[in-house]
Amino acid sequence: MEPTKVQSEGGLNVTLTIRLLMHGKEVGSIIGKKGETVKKMREEVLQSGARINISEGNCPERIVTITGPTDAIFKAFAMIAYKFEEDIINSMSNSPATSKPPVTLRLVVPASQCGSLIGKGGSKIKEMRESTGSQVQVAGDMLPNSTERAVTISGAPEAIIQCVKQICVVMLESPPKGATIPYRPKPASTPVLFSGGQAYTIQGQYAIPHPDLTKLHQLAMQQTPFTPLGQTTPAFPAGLDASNQASTHELTIPNDLIGCIIGRQGTKINEIRQMSGAQIKIANAMEGSSERQITITGTPANISLAQYLINARFRDVAAMWNDPSSMTTS
Repeated sequence: MEPTKVQSEGGLNVTLTIRLLMHGKEVGSIIGKKGETVKKMREEVLQSGARINISEGNCPERIVTITGPTDAIFKAFAMIAYKFEEDIINSMSNSPATSKPPVTLRLVVPASQCGSLIGKGGSKIKEMRESTGSQVQVAGDMLPNSTERAVTISGAPEAIIQCVKQICVVMLESPPKGATIPYRPKPASTPVLFSGGQAYTIQGQYAIPHPDLTKLHQLAMQQTPFTPLGQTTPAFPAGLDASNQASTHELTIPNDLIGCIIGRQGTKINEIRQMSGAQIKIANAMEGSSERQITITGTPANISLAQYLINARFRDVAAMWNDPSSMTTS
């Protein structure tokens, strides 16, 4: 949808969608006891034609989406900012701290619009800071597996609301370029066990079968993992289960390839840890050395699956270099 500017008494009155990134505790504050707080917020902003949605899932982070006319969006932001300030004041009553920390909100903005928010030589973001009295920071890196960046706003609720208004104006004047891959928070890590050739994730007191991880586990058992620099690797027989004793295996990776294993902000190595159930430690770079040591600890099945996933990552990166058009979405 291409928004058009329509002047109203409150300023720009255009339908917009703004996404906020919140930690679980912040989302809990917005939802409130038995959902009473978010219900009240929704009722109030709905009268102005806006909607508030909170992403589902057992994730450390959640996305709060506010859609509606700009006037209604500003009202929703005001309610959230004042609620967070109330939480800060309440927490200080049981704390020796004397200075009140600022309210902080994190917007999720398409990376293609961030240049306009920053402005030439940082002029726009400096103007926002000076005119609103809030602190504004645009993250240098995109959020994992997306083309969006976090924009953090800190200050008094009134300053945050004024800053959001200015950000909305900039976003309307500079629409996103190209397709936007939205950031989707990943579920919290859960332990993985392998037993009888099957993979299970632990949820509470129960082990839940996980078909996708089972397939990866079976693939790992069928293949002898590729090992960098000609290192030898033991081949593990199929049928290994959780009763196997933990052991340790070491790999040596060239420095120039370690980044593709770690991923942006550690996302890839954390995925491999979660999916394999193995502990994976990457040694610090040694001066004068062109290699890094990776230590994998777990059952033979854990280790073999971790190696398989590491090798699969190498193959994915090699494929991207052979097909440059795919590199923007990896």
